[in-house]
Amino acid sequence: MNFDLSEDEEMLKALAERFVTDSYDIEKRRLFLAEPQGFSALNWTLLGELGLIAAPFDDAAGGLSLDATGIATIFEALGRGLVVEPLIENVLLAGRLFAATAQGALRDEWLPLLLTGERRIALAHAETGARGGHLWVETQAEAAGTSVRLRGEKAYVPAGVGADGYIVSARSGGSAESTDGLGLYFVAADAPGLSARSWRTADGSAAVSLTLDGVEAVQTLDGGAAEIAAIALLADLARSAEALGIMERIFGETLDYLRTRQQFGHALASFQAIQHRMVTQYAAIEQSRGLLNLALVSDGSDGFANAVRGLRAFISPASIELGHEMIQFHGGMGVTDELSIGHGHKRLLVLSRWPDDPDTALDRFAGIGG
Repeated sequence: MNFDLSEDEEMLKALAERFVTDSYDIEKRRLFLAEPQGFSALNWTLLGELGLIAAPFDDAAGGLSLDATGIATIFEALGRGLVVEPLIENVLLAGRLFAATAQGALRDEWLPLLLTGERRIALAHAETGARGGHLWVETQAEAAGTSVRLRGEKAYVPAGVGADGYIVSARSGGSAESTDGLGLYFVAADAPGLSARSWRTADGSAAVSLTLDGVEAVQTLDGGAAEIAAIALLADLARSAEALGIMERIFGETLDYLRTRQQFGHALASFQAIQHRMVTQYAAIEQSRGLLNLALVSDGSDGFANAVRGLRAFISPASIELGHEMIQFHGGMGVTDELSIGHGHKRLLVLSRWPDDPDTALDRFAGIGG
């Protein structure tokens, strides 16, 4: 099997790596996270200029129609750089969902600006009643003359701080766990009746909780649960690739540390017990790489969805265990913001538990549950 990247994929990988080299170190990352929206607005503009925001969109929309390999290549490189800009949530998930479901004047006005990064949208779907990855939407869509008004709450909207608009899931009928009656609606961030409360997740990124009190939707989008699921599969692939990049980063830095840190007159890397533990984590990285490659070669086939589920089911717990080991090798300083180890582990924690936990991912891979 040939896993060599194409010329376009090599170019995108080089762009992502160059962005990391020019824009990132741990001190800058701390400053970016401290911004109100949880990332650098200047970096977002730069990503737009580099074409990395537009790349995941279809060529008909102005993007590069990236396949699974292209998506994984970009996000693994960004993961290795511990990049905080929310390309998965705002572009791959919300942006592509908008491109697939918006019509007419709304699409014509917003899509070009989404591709350049001049506007940013987020998906408002998760509610407090959702558990174990199951569908649960209580937000109501009520007909009001020729318009639709939305009432309800969205508990967790990642990368929603400072967004210009939201794709909101709501139902015109059916029970909370039913796909019947579930629709998607586009809401402007400044719509009357919409209120947002911002908060920080475990990795320092910014999210919002939305309350919709009779908010008028700009447009009813052409989609529902099936469209969310299709886009979410690519987002899970990107999250797994990002996690692999982070695992490689913190493993490599820990290996360098063990080779230089002295104890009892010898480098820590010379102790056999430590060597065995590092080999175990190296094997976890290689297993993750193998499962990612399996997903990539399955792209376009009936087995792609289950390959992505299997990748996520393995990498979610494996990445957390690797993070724990790398922190322990560094001792107390491993959890501080002075080293990339702690930054990486916090990000892995969020990636492994959003939008569902490792047990749910394993159940889905096994064909149990939703």
